[in-house]
Amino acid sequence: MSRYKHLLSPITIRNRTFRNRVLSTGHAPGYAEGGLPGERYQLYHEEKAKGGIGLTVFGGSSNISRDSGSIYGQIYVGDDACIPAFRRFADRVHAHGAGLMCQITHMGRRTGWASGDWLPTMGPSVARDPAHHSVPREMSSRDVARVVRAFADAALRCREGGLDGVEILATTHLLGQFLSPLSNHRDDDYGGALENRARFLLEVTEACRERVGDEFIIGVRFAADESNENGMAAEEGVALAGMLGAQGAVDALNVNGAYGGTDHGLAETFPGMAFRAAPYIELARRVREASGLPVFQAARLSDPATADWAVAEGMVDMAGLTRPHMADPHLVAKLMRDEEARIRPCVGAGYCIDRIYGGADALCLHNVSTGREATLPHEIAPAEAPRRVTVIGGGPAGLEAARVAALRGHRVTLHEAAPGLGGQLRLAARAGWRKDMVGIVDWLAGEVERLGVSVLTDSYLEGAEALADDPDVVVVATGGVPQIELPGGGADACRSVWDVLGASEPPAGRIIVYDEGGGHGALSTADWLAENGAEVVFATPDYQPGRGVGGQNRPVYLRNLYRRGATFLPNMRLTGVERRGNGYEAIFRNDYSRTVERHAVDLVVVDTHTIPADEPFHALVSASSNLGEVDLGALVDGRPQPATANPDGAFSLFRVGDAVAARDVHAAMLDANRLVRAL
Repeated sequence: MSRYKHLLSPITIRNRTFRNRVLSTGHAPGYAEGGLPGERYQLYHEEKAKGGIGLTVFGGSSNISRDSGSIYGQIYVGDDACIPAFRRFADRVHAHGAGLMCQITHMGRRTGWASGDWLPTMGPSVARDPAHHSVPREMSSRDVARVVRAFADAALRCREGGLDGVEILATTHLLGQFLSPLSNHRDDDYGGALENRARFLLEVTEACRERVGDEFIIGVRFAADESNENGMAAEEGVALAGMLGAQGAVDALNVNGAYGGTDHGLAETFPGMAFRAAPYIELARRVREASGLPVFQAARLSDPATADWAVAEGMVDMAGLTRPHMADPHLVAKLMRDEEARIRPCVGAGYCIDRIYGGADALCLHNVSTGREATLPHEIAPAEAPRRVTVIGGGPAGLEAARVAALRGHRVTLHEAAPGLGGQLRLAARAGWRKDMVGIVDWLAGEVERLGVSVLTDSYLEGAEALADDPDVVVVATGGVPQIELPGGGADACRSVWDVLGASEPPAGRIIVYDEGGGHGALSTADWLAENGAEVVFATPDYQPGRGVGGQNRPVYLRNLYRRGATFLPNMRLTGVERRGNGYEAIFRNDYSRTVERHAVDLVVVDTHTIPADEPFHALVSASSNLGEVDLGALVDGRPQPATANPDGAFSLFRVGDAVAARDVHAAMLDANRLVRAL
């Protein structure tokens, strides 16, 4: 504890003392049910409270009014129906000693008119939203007064719901749209000079304070510097902080460091592994000094050491470890027990945010229990009877299978054909800014070692050799291998992204990277090649590159590729490759015009799909008690697998991850976790 004495010290804000300075900031995980935080939502935050967090803020973008359309499955605080749910939620979190607040907002133009009640969006001026493309109607002074009342009513409902406070969101949403010259073109009392653009926000904070009284916390989250998109400058953001501090209605400020209204700006606002640690921490310090208020920030404070330093240096008063708590909700408890090495790291992959902005629920790339607390608890119970488990394959699926089996008390042997563990994650980590992906491998490898798993590398098993372990259970996690098929021929002239990333040196020259998968593989390879001097042409049959990569990562890839001179060929399907002297000619067919194009290049790199490398599985099927079959109902429900297909079989046999079908890291680890925790 002494190592992180600043981060783990208590803090009092408006007569409410939080046990430490660790914060989970407001976000919308997509778990709301009918606009309310139901069981799944509450369990997700309760796990952080169990894990020792000081304060958790729920309800990212909770809507206060019906003309703030919900597009991310947000909570609705515009009527009294939320109060009973909030009371249950507050009781649940408070029982574990943590604080609970709700973030409230009106989204203004940053939503769509074709959602919710199909009401037109509104904003300070008629200016199209750059990300959601809605064209708002211009608000009248009567609209402003109505929204001020709606904020105050929502804050009161949060107080009546037993919460510790509210956070008013004023970033790219309605209040922030008034603050920003990018969206506010008014010439009345709410436009022009900063004092006028800030008037709406100050009226909201004053009304909320009058409604909730003196014992309830009110915070404001705002973008203090929009210079990334030529919006409000940092000088104005700092001046606004001074206004909020002088007003006396607000207790804390949460500082965003960039304008997040564009796709690229959003990636900069919530920086992932492509960005340096704590990129906006100096801005937070300036806001703290100008306002005299406690300041929160969560931008890339991705580890306890950085967070503790930020508190110790007076940069922030509470450190937002939001995504780190998705990776490990017991982070604080492990720090308190001097088990820092056991904290599952947030590697900044952005899987959580990418899913949210794709309309799905938030999940952690490598903690499959987050968001599934009811069905896959973070704590794994021991088995009634220990068994001998052999795992073939040391990628993410195999390592997760070995980890969970060992936690259950089984005796585990893991065989990996390569010299080291990690599988495809090792390749992914070679691609430039994706290097932190190796943190997943390092954590899993450390856990299986700590749990006593017998790990054998350079141990290639074709099948029958696994029986030397005398196993009760064999789990095949051998992954897949790239498959390249071209109707016009020439697949043998192409290289896979595995070939390129696994090479000792990056190839040079004019290189086509062709992507049918739409994931990280081709984009990260193209980015890495361009970084190392190649002339990259990125081709895909999709209408845009990286259709399966979300809003945190795709903008980074596109930024890098455009800056490095890459060109793009969308809607083009690779049909064949022919040799031409020392190079190649790639043949494409446009999916819409159906015309053919030929491009001369030095190399063609292809990412289509993998096929299972499942030979050991098929070699063992006939000797297994279940003939390799999986009862899908039992798998999904968390029940043990039946083993009656072959009474003469000596062991149960299963496949997980890409050895079944090509998917992603999360799916592979989910396969392994829910199968093995029921053994």
